[in-house]
Parts: sequence; C-alpha cells; structure tokens
Amino acid sequence: MTRPLGVGVIGAGVISQTYLENLTSFPDVNVVAVGDLLPDRARAKAEEHGVPSAGTPDDVLANPDVDLVVNLTIPQVHVEVSSAAIAAGKHVWTEKPIGLDRDATRALLAQADAAGLRIGSAPDTLLGPGFQSAKRAIQKGVIGEPMFVQTSFQTQGPDLWHPDPEFLFARGAGPLLDMGPYYFSALVSLLGPIAAVTARGSRPRLERTIHAGPRAGETFPVEVPSSIQVLSSFAGGQHGTHLMSFDSALERHGVLEIHGTEGSIVLPDPNRFDGRIAYVKPLGVIRDGMRFEQEWVEIPNEGTVVGRGMGVLDMARSIAADRPHIATGELGFHVLDVMLSAEESSATGQTLEIGSTVAPVPLLDEGFDPFASTL
Repeated sequence: MTRPLGVGVIGAGVISQTYLENLTSFPDVNVVAVGDLLPDRARAKAEEHGVPSAGTPDDVLANPDVDLVVNLTIPQVHVEVSSAAIAAGKHVWTEKPIGLDRDATRALLAQADAAGLRIGSAPDTLLGPGFQSAKRAIQKGVIGEPMFVQTSFQTQGPDLWHPDPEFLFARGAGPLLDMGPYYFSALVSLLGPIAAVTARGSRPRLERTIHAGPRAGETFPVEVPSSIQVLSSFAGGQHGTHLMSFDSALERHGVLEIHGTEGSIVLPDPNRFDGRIAYVKPLGVIRDGMRFEQEWVEIPNEGTVVGRGMGVLDMARSIAADRPHIATGELGFHVLDVMLSAEESSATGQTLEIGSTVAPVPLLDEGFDPFASTL
C-alpha cells in the first residue's frame, strides 16, 4: 500500500465521536464512510467530520474505497460484524472485547488468516506515550527482572451515572469483561502470555437501581459477578493479583504496579494514553527506629498523546511496511481467553490453564508521529 488507508466506520454511537475526531486528523488514514443501523445518525456523524459517504453497515461493506472497517458496534455483535467485513475483503479494527466466546472468535481469526487480512483489537491505549515509555523503561532494566504485579479497578458502579447501565451488568460485561481488556492487554504486552488463573467473584446485589437520566428509579438484574478477584500465573514465571469491582465505596481506578528484583514501578491508568510513570529502588538495610522516605524517580511520557484510533493508524503503517501491528486479534483473543477462564474459575472454584498464547508484542518505533504523512 502506497496511499492512505481507506477506512469505513460501522457504529455511530458515543465512542465514534473520538474515533472520528482522531482518524480524520491522521494523514495516513482516509475516512471515507460511516454506517449505522440508524442511517440518519451515520449521516449526521459523517457531515460533522467531513466524511464523504454515509448510510447502513452494508453500504460501508460494499464501498470499494474502504480498506479497513472500524467496528464500533455493541459487544454482542462484534464477531458478526467483523466476520462480514472480512468476507467483504476488508481488514478490521474492533472495539473490545474482540468477541464473547472462544469458538466464534477463534473462527473469526481463522477466517481473516485464510483471506490474508488483518484484525486489530482494542484497547489501543497500548500505543500511548504513557504505556510505551513505561515499557521501554522496564525493558532497560529500571526494576530488574519483573516478579509480580498488582492491578485494581474499584468503583461504586456505572449505575450511579449511566442512563442505561443494564448492559454493563449483563452476560459479556461486568467489571471483568468491560475493564479487564485494558489491564490484561497491558500486562500481557509487558510480560507475555498468561498460563493459568484462579478467580473468586460475587454479586452482593442481585438487582441494581438506575440513578441517572430519564429512567432513574428503575431496577434491573445483575447477571454476572459485580466484583471479582483474579490470581494470574504468567508463562514467564511472574504472577499477579487483580481486583475489579462495581461494588466498592472506595473509588480507585487505574492501579497498575510491577515489582521487580531491583525496584517497583507504577504505570499510568491502562484506560488512558498518558499518565504518571515512576519507580523506587530497594531501601537496603532498615534498622530499628530508622525513619525513611522512598525516593520516587519520575519517567517522562515521550511521544504524542492522541487517543482512540491509534491502533488503526498503526495497522495502516504496518500493512504498508508488511510488519506486525501491535494490538493484534491474537492479543485480543488471548486476553478474552484469560477473562473467560477467570469467569469460569469464579463459577467452579478451580484453577484453569489458559489454552491460548500470543507472540511477543512489539514496541512502537521511537519518534512515532501520528501526524506525519508516510503513505
């Protein structure tokens, strides 16, 4: 490919706004179509962002100028829409999770491979300067060899603010499948594949109440654990503890810590493209009565902060250069496998081995400039 990648967006909901803002600003990407089950909504988004064509999802798939489809539909139809795009001869970038069951997602990856097409899967926060700078520091040895990790996402729940929160408590969601892709994708990208998980989950309330919007006061059922704790074992020998909760009175988001043989490092919230990176070194000998303060060493974020759409841009340049892209479908599938295994472990009480794996995840080239014209 020696020209900007032609992109078609399917799904003109809330998340499409930030995607379209960013994708229409990248010289190496040319957004040519927007489609939605509500064509008028697609036309409004297209007009707002200067996209020349709009209509239904089928219109996007039939558009000969579309090389890659950005799938922003609801999780329940991610695989269906991605498969239709592959059948139409298009590469795919899909929002997370890549699918909701192993068999259909595995078949999707096989379909793309047989067609010689690529699949990329959110989150693309992995391409942000926060995560990339932290990964480079870890690879340079600032904490020695990583030994164990801790992550935490705690909130009182989206029912406090979301006007239609039922889907976040339904099958295929909950804090694990909604927020887990950010945390597990980051960890697998840093440490390699996860080999086994043990999990415990709970539903303290079987019914929740909507607190915001026109439906405030309505109740709905909770179908999945609203709190879950996961113990992970990595193929490389590290292990981790992970808390994800929609039941916590203590609001604490974005905790991601890695502890190594020569120090500990805190990484940015994996749901963001930038943030604080800092590490501490071991104290040495501590004697009775000693007072001490650990010295934090700050690491700057190196690179340009953009947002959603960076994964599509990386795919465009990777396709042109015939090299692997970063947020692959294989990474998305391995993370899905990990999360489904955690759900199953929570239900059965058993430790489950993970059947999938994934190749090492590459870094962005240093000096990556999203606003450069390279194609």
